[in-house]
Formats: sequence, structure tokens, C-alpha cells
Amino acid sequence: MSTAGGVPASAFLNRPPVRKGPDVPYKNEAGSNPVLRGVTLAVVSKVVSSSNWIQRIFWTLNRFDKLKDTPYLDEYEIRLDPTVWPRHEPAGPLGALTELPAVQPRASSTNYYTCADYHELYKSGKLTPSDVVEQLLLLIRRDVQPAGRYSVAFIDSKVDLVRAAAKASTERYQAGKPLSELDGVPLAVKDEVDLAGYRTTKGSRLDFTDKTDGTAWCVQKWQDAGAVIIGKTNMHEVGLDTTNNNQTWGTPLNPHNNGYYTGGSSGGSAFAIAAGIVPIALGVDGGGSIRLPAAFCGIYGLKTTHGRVSPRVSKDWIDNVAVHGPMASSIDDLALGYRVMAQPDLCAARSSGFPSSLVNTSFTASTGKKYLAIDRTWVDRSDKVVLDMFNAAVDGYVKNQGYEVVEINIPYIPEGQKAHALTILSEVRSQLTREKIKKLSWHNQLLLNVAGGHATAQDFMFAQKLRNLLMCHLAWLWEKYPGVLILTPTTPCAGWKIGHPTDLTSGQGVSDGDMSLRSMEYVYLANFTGNPAISCPMGYTDQNVPVGLMAMGDWCSEEQLIAFAREGESFLAGADGIRRPKDEQNWIDILAETKPSQ
Repeated sequence: MSTAGGVPASAFLNRPPVRKGPDVPYKNEAGSNPVLRGVTLAVVSKVVSSSNWIQRIFWTLNRFDKLKDTPYLDEYEIRLDPTVWPRHEPAGPLGALTELPAVQPRASSTNYYTCADYHELYKSGKLTPSDVVEQLLLLIRRDVQPAGRYSVAFIDSKVDLVRAAAKASTERYQAGKPLSELDGVPLAVKDEVDLAGYRTTKGSRLDFTDKTDGTAWCVQKWQDAGAVIIGKTNMHEVGLDTTNNNQTWGTPLNPHNNGYYTGGSSGGSAFAIAAGIVPIALGVDGGGSIRLPAAFCGIYGLKTTHGRVSPRVSKDWIDNVAVHGPMASSIDDLALGYRVMAQPDLCAARSSGFPSSLVNTSFTASTGKKYLAIDRTWVDRSDKVVLDMFNAAVDGYVKNQGYEVVEINIPYIPEGQKAHALTILSEVRSQLTREKIKKLSWHNQLLLNVAGGHATAQDFMFAQKLRNLLMCHLAWLWEKYPGVLILTPTTPCAGWKIGHPTDLTSGQGVSDGDMSLRSMEYVYLANFTGNPAISCPMGYTDQNVPVGLMAMGDWCSEEQLIAFAREGESFLAGADGIRRPKDEQNWIDILAETKPSQ
């Protein structure tokens, strides 16, 4: 619906009023939190959970109590739901899967496989979906001895379901009737999302499975296109941090550098893609949980417009910050995964307001100016290695693609991050009893008892006023610079190094609140305001750690973001483009290793 030239405000429903925010200087007064690990973390968490007085001290030290004192908030209404819909004609032809733009096969033998590579091998009869899944099951199962080489990235894989889906796909290819380019392609789903036949644990010891044992709408759309879901991926426990350090299910290590985390909370999905197990996986993003691991693992990740993708199972899913979206190793696959999963769900209040994602997928650049907006004070907080890559990426878009850079200021960015944290933690806290919280990791108990347990109704409402202020200011920016993309690094840091080997194995874990906040500094805004954003591989450090570039677009501008990422393929991530892990032990050439069964 959106183009590089933008669309008028009248083309949207529920769009915030156009209103420039207050001119306030950037001032980050983040609290200072000690790194807690192992037994120390367990002891501190126990003590804090037993005392409201101590919890209040931590709350105050992190300045959550000051949010309500933010100037100008009294001038704004409360906004709980950031969903913005495009106006469109009543539902007409929804399009067909076979009409989607074709995915290109990998350009060279050093690239990741794309869905087209699987599709062509299946059509030729050289391999079948059943051949591929048998090879994959050997690698990802954790219910056998010894466990599969990559099993730490998966929480479960139902062998009978996987084989049945692959067999059905194999028969379709043999009959010359594949459903789409996704038919028979192995995909993976984050364990935050319901899938029939599987438990949903959200990476914890708890059971969050929908009582109907149904499948989320967006996953069902992948299955309707013939995709074979090979399992549910590991994640940071209940999605509440950005490392994917998981003391219950194990911690997948970054395939590019095993001394670093994959990022989270969709770290298992990112690992599965970066290690070559699948070309596409599903993530959930409430505070960067798709884009952070995508950046850390050197792949693409799309945080969709709020409400665009339906995760409905038996009832509509209500959340005011989190969305579902695809992660992939190529921009073509990311686009395919998005377009198939984002079909409007007429039984979901939010999703039903969007047009079909299967039509109007071609992007036509406007004859007007193409803008990149940069808040320099904010961006310059990045580490030097990240900032150098960012500046080079900006130069590439200006010189190669004709973009114009405009300097902008977004008010209350640090305060907005606190408001976002207060919002998401309050929502999670409201869904968990005290007994359930006691079964979570020490880190999450500490987090939920402090930040999630002390937010008053007044605190929460002022956070939603700040949400409205930020949304109104963004609407003003898009009116001033139609179609502008707000550009930042995905994270200000080049990956997240594992602090100590025992952080992975102690059973108690680690809590580094300051690093958590820093890693989310750029990504949180799109969650809080409901905008779409994409993370693209931007480069690699000398330690071979990937770094991401993020663009945030106007509401409903996913196709523009996909086109932006495609424009950068020729110069982002260096001369060789996106690269697989250098260590062959961290990469599986799945199609080369799979042998035909006949």
C-alpha cells in the first residue's frame, strides 16, 4: 500500500493526528544495574521477591517512577492500541499463491539455499521433501540418543507429523501439482506460537498450549502453501530478554562465532536459518525479538505492522506491542514468507482490516524523493565498529540508489523505552500467577517482580500517553517527508559476547539489565508505535560477528521495506554479500548431504 513517495494520511484508519512533538534535548539517564550471575543471581532474586520494599528500591533506581513526570504528557490522550489500518476496497480477489513473484535460486555455491533451490530439486525429482526431512530429523531431534547435532535450537519435533507433511508434499510433486514455491520446503516455528500436536512452552517449564490444540493462523497459511514445519524452535524464556540464554532447554550458540549469543528471544529460529537448517522461520517480536537475533546471526528479519499478521488459534490474540513475522536468509524468501503468512484473517479484529498480501506485491518507486531519516544524537550512541558500517551503508544508499538523508529529532526516546518496558512487562505479569512466576528463571523472576510488579494504573496510563505522543510525532514526520524510512543500526553493539562459560551451564543463568536495555535501544520504538521495521545484514566485525541495519517505515509499508532491503543487496554486508558461517561445523549443506531414497 505504501510507496517510496508515501501515501496520504486519508488513506489510513486509526492513524494518529499529525502533531510535532516537543523540542526536548536527548538525555539518557539509564539506571546502572550490576551484572548478576549464578548463585549470586539466585540469592538476589530470592531476596528481592520476598520484599516489596527492596523491589521498590530497584524500581526507583531504574527511574520508572519518573515516567509520569515527563513534561507535556497531559496534552495527549491515552492510546492503548497502536494498530493503524490502510483504507482499501471491500475484499475482492485475494490472489493465488502461484501468482506470487518467483523466488530466485542462490546466486553462488557460497550463498544460503533459497526456497527456489528446494523447489527446483523437487520438480526435477532429484530429491523429494521426504528425503530432506529424514536428513533434517537426524540433526534436530532431542528425543534420541545421542541428540541431533543442532537439537539445542529446537524444543520439539514431532516425527510423525513432519513425515506425514513431507509425504503429502512428495506426492504432490510426483503428480506435478505443487501448491507453491513453499511446497515441501522445511520451515520452523518459534515455541511462542501454537502448532497442532505440539505443546507451547515459550521456552519455559510452563505449559501455554491453546486448549483447542489448534494452529496459529499465520502458520496454517504456510502449511496451506505446502510448507513442512519441522519443529518448534528454542527461545529466551517467555521472551523476556535478548540473548536466548535458556537454562531449561539449552542455549544455541551464534553459528558465526560461538563465543557470542544468537540474540533473542527468537534465537532458535535465527540459529536454524544461519546454520542452514531452514531458509525461513517464524519469529515473534515484542521488543526486537525478530530483528535482534536476525542482526546477530547475519540474516533478514521483518517486524510487521501491528495487527497485520494474525496469530489467532481459537480466539483473537490481544497484545499491544508484539507481532509475528518472518526471518530468512534471503530477501526473496523473507518476502515470500511474509506474503503467505500475512493473508487477512477475517475472524481476527485487527488482521481482517488489512488487504490481501498476495496481490499488489510489486513495488514501484515514486518519481518523488526517496528519504532516509537519521536522528544523529541517537544513532551516534553506537559502538564505533557499528557506526562505521552504518555510515558506509547510508553512503551506499545515497550514491547507488538516489536516497536523500534528512536529519530528524524524535522526542523522549529514552523515556519511550521505559514506557515500552513498563507496558510489555505489565502485560506479561498480568498473565502469570505468582506460582507460575516462581517456576521461571531467576532473571525473569527478578524482572517481573521489580518492573512488572510495581507499575501502578497511573504509571501504565502515562506510558500510553507517551505512546500517543511518539505516534503523533511520527505521523508528522511522514507528512513532512512522505515515504521516509527512519534508519538506525539494528543494535548499537556488535553482538552480545557470552560473559562466562558458566552463564550457559550453571542452572541459574545471568542477568545484565544494562546490556539488555542497550541492545533494545533502537528496536523498541517500532513495537511501541506499531510500525513495521526490517533488519538487514550490514557487515561483519573482525571477530566475524554480524551487524544489522534497520529501517522503520510508515504504518503498512512492509513492501517498501522489502524493496529497500533488496536495493541494498549489492553493497550491504561487504563485497561478497551475506555469507554463511566460516566454520563448517556451524553450517549444514543440507541439500548436498541429502541422498535420494530411491
